[in-house]
Amino acid sequence: MKRRAHELGFDLVGIAPAERPTHADFYVDWLERGHGGTMNYLARPDAVARRLDPASALSGARSIILVALNYHNRDDGPVDDPARPVVARYARGTDYHDIFEEKLEALIQSLRAIIGSDVHTRAYVDYGPVLERDHAQRAGLGWIGKNTVLINPRLGSYLFLGEILTDAELAFDEPFVDDRCGTCARCIAACPTGAIKGPRDLDARLCISYLTIELRGPIPRDLRPLIGNRVFGCDICQEVCPWNEGVPETKEPRLRPRDDITGAELIELMGLGESEFEERFSDTPLERTRRRGLLRNVAVALGNWADPRAVPALTRGLHDDEPLVRGHSAWALGRIATERAGSALTGRLVVETEEWVRSELEAALEDH
Repeated sequence: MKRRAHELGFDLVGIAPAERPTHADFYVDWLERGHGGTMNYLARPDAVARRLDPASALSGARSIILVALNYHNRDDGPVDDPARPVVARYARGTDYHDIFEEKLEALIQSLRAIIGSDVHTRAYVDYGPVLERDHAQRAGLGWIGKNTVLINPRLGSYLFLGEILTDAELAFDEPFVDDRCGTCARCIAACPTGAIKGPRDLDARLCISYLTIELRGPIPRDLRPLIGNRVFGCDICQEVCPWNEGVPETKEPRLRPRDDITGAELIELMGLGESEFEERFSDTPLERTRRRGLLRNVAVALGNWADPRAVPALTRGLHDDEPLVRGHSAWALGRIATERAGSALTGRLVVETEEWVRSELEAALEDH
C-alpha cells in the first residue's frame, strides 16, 4: 500500500494508531486561551471531541494512514515589489483539495483491494476534525517545528497533509521523536506580528495567514502595516527555516505557480468584479476569501505601498458594494496621504484624499 501511495504521487506515507493525540491537552488549552480567534468551528464540542478521539470521527477506527504532498516551488514571489501581491506558496497553483482528494480516493481503493471491500474509511485533507500534524509525527513523517508546522528532514515543511482513518488494523510506523529545531528560533524572531509567542505556541489572531484568509471581518488597524503586500497567507516562518534550504520542488504540475496569480498587480486586482473574481480564482485556494476578503487585503497592501498611483483604484473602492472593501479603502487612502504628506509633489493627493475620506469615512467606519 505504501508503494501505491508513492505511485500516486505522495511524497511521504506513514501509519499511526488511531489514538488520542499526544498534544491533545495543549490543543484544548490553546482553544481556551482564545488563540483560535474567530474560528469558532474549532471549539465546537463535537469538533473537539472528534479531534481528541479519532473513533468519534470514524466508529471503530484503529489506524490512520498519513500522507504528505510536497508543494514547494522555487519561485519566491514578488516580496520585494510592493506593487505586486504576495500569495503563499501553497496557493499559487490549482486548488490542492481537488488534487489531494483524487489521490486519497485512489489510495482508498487500493486499501480495499488489499484488505477487503468491507473496510471502512474516512479521508480528510485539512478540513476534517483531525490533528493531522500530531498524527503525522506519530507516523514518523517528521517533527512539529517551533512555528507549529510539520518538518521532514528531507523535504522541509512545504507539505500538504492528508489522512485516511480506517477500521483496518495496520502495522504502525515508529514515531519521529527527535526535535531537530535545537536552539534555532529564526521563525519566532522573523514573524512580523509576533504571532509565534514561543516554541510551538501560535496565537492565530496575530498570524498573517489567519488575518488574510480566516478572518472574515476587518483586519485590526495596528496589524495592517505589518502585513506588507501579502494578500493571501504568509510563508515567512517557513522561508527563514534552515530545514527548507535546498528542498526539492514539487513533482505535481498542477501545484506549479500560475501566471494569473503570481503575475498579478495590486491595482489590477482592486478592479476585479464578482464575475471576474469567480472566473479567475474559482479553481484556486484564493476563492476561500471570496472577492470581498481578497479586495480587503489588496486595499491594505495598496495602503502599505503608499504610492499615489493606487489612489484611483482605492477611490473606486470607497464606493464598492462591500462595506469591508469600502472601510479598508478609506484606511489605505488615509495612509497614503499620511505617508506622502511631506512631499510637495503630492499636495494635491493629500487634499483630495482628505476630501474623499471626509465624504465617505463616516459611512465606511460604520460598516467597518
